[in-house]
Amino acid sequence: MGEAPSTVVQIALTVLVVLPGMTYQFLRERWRGPVPGQHELGERVLRAVTASAILDTVYLIVAGPQLITLARGTSAYPWGGLERDPRLSGLVALLLFIVVPAAAAAGVSAQQRRHLRARFRGTPTAWDHAFRDREPCFVRARLKSGGWVGGWFGSRSFASSYPNPGELFLQTAWRMNKDGSFAARSQQTAGLYVRYEDIDVLEIINPSPATSPEE
Repeated sequence: MGEAPSTVVQIALTVLVVLPGMTYQFLRERWRGPVPGQHELGERVLRAVTASAILDTVYLIVAGPQLITLARGTSAYPWGGLERDPRLSGLVALLLFIVVPAAAAAGVSAQQRRHLRARFRGTPTAWDHAFRDREPCFVRARLKSGGWVGGWFGSRSFASSYPNPGELFLQTAWRMNKDGSFAARSQQTAGLYVRYEDIDVLEIINPSPATSPEE
């Protein structure tokens, strides 16, 4: 039991050092997009710790004495203030660990977007963008081998999403002409599987009401 206060303090200090930066970094990547080295764990931890150090320094400059008073309180116990007023402590923690880092991430992201020539979208890949919330349509692809494949992307079709490799299942396959045009629906088709790695060009075609196959 004698070690409990020390353990609590260590946990609190760890949260103070890491959590504000983690909140900031997560929202920055969400709003701005991925950055070089984002897949490296060490790089991400370093970014989070750096952001936390900056935010913690700002907290100490702006409200250091007040935060220390809140934590210590009037009790002889070093962290008695947190126990004396847990609601206020929780509100301050929410403000310092979530609200302020989120506001900082939003402000920095908005400032950078004003100077960007291209607009970032949260969809991770063009493949995801092409098939996310896609209405029923025809899809045809020229393979790297030079041949054409195509079919109907409907309610029973499926397209993989990031971070999985690009894979496409079309619920019906169609016979293709040499020029890439659709010939006719394959007899007794149960679907068509296509891999992104095999595709040279992929085209999505919105059907007219007269040519839409039955679901």
